[in-house]
Amino acid sequence: MAEERMTMVERMLRFADVGVAALMVLVVVMMIIPLPTWLLDILLTLNITFGVVVLLVTFYVNRALEISSFPSILLIVTLFRLALNVSTTRLILLRGNAGNIISSFGNFVVGGNYVVGAVVFLILVIIQFLVITKGAERVAEVAARFTLDAMPGKQMAIDADLNAGLIDELGAKERRRDIQREADFYGSMDGASKFVKGDAIAGLIITIINILGGLAIGVFQRGLSLGQAAGVYSLLTVGDGLVSQIPALLFSTATGIIVTRAAGDSNLGRDVFSSFIRYPRPLMIGTALLFAFAMVPGLPTFPFMFLGVFLGFMAYGVYREAKTQEGLSGEPGVGGKGKGASPAGGEGDHPTSQTPTSPEDVMKLLAVDPMEMEIGYAVIPLVDPAQGGDMLDRISTIRKQMAMDMGLVVPSIRIRDNIQLKPSEYLIRVKGALEGQGDLMPEHYLAMDTGNVTEEVVGVPTTEPAFGLPALWISPELRDKAEASGYTVVDAPSVLATHLSEVIKSHGADLITRQEVQKLTDMVKESNSAVIEEMLSVLGLGDIQKVLQNLVAEHIPIRDLVTIFETLTDYGRLSTSVDYLTERVRESLARIISLRLKENDVITVSTLSPTWEQKIRDALEGDLAKGWRLNMDSREISKLITSVSAKSEEAMLQGFSPILLVSPDVRLVVRRVLESSLPGLFVVSYNEISHGIDIKSLGMVE
Repeated sequence: MAEERMTMVERMLRFADVGVAALMVLVVVMMIIPLPTWLLDILLTLNITFGVVVLLVTFYVNRALEISSFPSILLIVTLFRLALNVSTTRLILLRGNAGNIISSFGNFVVGGNYVVGAVVFLILVIIQFLVITKGAERVAEVAARFTLDAMPGKQMAIDADLNAGLIDELGAKERRRDIQREADFYGSMDGASKFVKGDAIAGLIITIINILGGLAIGVFQRGLSLGQAAGVYSLLTVGDGLVSQIPALLFSTATGIIVTRAAGDSNLGRDVFSSFIRYPRPLMIGTALLFAFAMVPGLPTFPFMFLGVFLGFMAYGVYREAKTQEGLSGEPGVGGKGKGASPAGGEGDHPTSQTPTSPEDVMKLLAVDPMEMEIGYAVIPLVDPAQGGDMLDRISTIRKQMAMDMGLVVPSIRIRDNIQLKPSEYLIRVKGALEGQGDLMPEHYLAMDTGNVTEEVVGVPTTEPAFGLPALWISPELRDKAEASGYTVVDAPSVLATHLSEVIKSHGADLITRQEVQKLTDMVKESNSAVIEEMLSVLGLGDIQKVLQNLVAEHIPIRDLVTIFETLTDYGRLSTSVDYLTERVRESLARIISLRLKENDVITVSTLSPTWEQKIRDALEGDLAKGWRLNMDSREISKLITSVSAKSEEAMLQGFSPILLVSPDVRLVVRRVLESSLPGLFVVSYNEISHGIDIKSLGMVE
């Protein structure tokens, strides 16, 4: 039986387009050809029935998109109702008879008194036009505007979830489609509400025209007295108006319900009822007030007493259910506090149930994204693809570039808007810590003074966020002039992408976790299983992780994982000291390091004097293989930093990268001493320069 019903439904849906087309043809026919009264009665009944059904359907809709065709339904039924008005007007004026439905409404509903009917009709029109239709129109307008304004943030949230791996591409497409459909729906409802408003006005005008036309025909063509004509035609016209306005009122109410109801968890009746019975205390207060009114002399006792008893029983039931929930959960449940205050729906229905109370919920708050970027609302267009932003594509390019250049797998970067930031501000966080921030002017260009500027341009002074260079935000029309004057000009997305790239380079070591190391070893194991099995037999994932972090911290590419893992396997048997293993791996990557430092086939370096190297050896307690500690006077360390800093500045003034060449046994110690003061300095040992590479010395650090 179920299969037969399903087949029937599918068959109806298959020919639904034919039915809608036939209805539209019928609308045109009704406006041109007079209809028999029996058919008109059927169509008027259909109009009322359809209005009731649509109103009831809106009670069971949880989301507006479940009835996304509602704007089109409003247009179709409005045209159908206007066509019925034309048909009934024709029959009323030509024959003085428009069928049993209209006669019944004119005689039975208003008692045959056309004055009462006219008053009832006007009241219905006022209710529909000034209350329901006007309110629904305003809500639809506001909902459409707010929905469109919220689209960028929703799109960005989807992209962030996609980048974080919380949803797949198919899920992202589905959510984007829902957002677009929601915006289209509320935009259509904003326009469709004008149909309802126009229908109410048209119904009033048509009724007035019918009354005037009926009086004219009755008096001047049929010879009736004014009272007789008013009794016949006015009564039929008022009946016609009531038959038309009742379905119109139903559709206006359905429109108001659709645009005023947010997404719910259940049907409208359950949501409304559960809202009233969720808290017992208001019901108790209402009961007391009803009993108080029943005691007031002069007021009827029975209605207040009856409703007071009913409300009292309801309050007692809600209170008892709340106490039962309190006993089960161990939390207070009176007055809407805690989970037990929701007898109708349990924990999930209570407004405060979303706050984390269980240890599992609290633990979810401890999760920290590896990288995230917070942006002000003025920066959203740079990120939102719907507004032409290409930041997500740039981030994908950065991730690929980091993988190619450094062998570093950059995790997904969560992007979210933060209304607490200034509109043009952005923050870059690594594992929750703030590592970069800046201000952007999305519609402007950043002009940086590199020292070759011949003519200044007008702009807003600022500082380039990635490298701290003085710069100006200039308008687009000044771009060509700024470039001709010697400025380096980039757009706002490039500024943000460059800053993000530099933060990744500076903190790439923090992104290498044990889980990432496990993935890397699994990848290498597919083609070099023997290396991985032997390495893991002597070293743990934590040791491998720290070596890789040391390499990335000094900007050494780790793409050649096979060489790195083989070196760790060879020397891991001698020592598990991370510093010792790092130095041996660096020596095995001499070719890669040399290629990275080479400029014009030559590595230009400064060297550390033998005196300094000997001082460091003498101050070194222990060794790299077993652990070491530098016992050098702080004044000596300050002198070393000052001397190396002077040589580094000299190299940069000549256009070379600052590179310090030292003996292998002191390289790591020198690097650790200088890294905080000179983070951009490359400290390499003689063993890390591959054979055949020319070395040019700029002098010795004395």
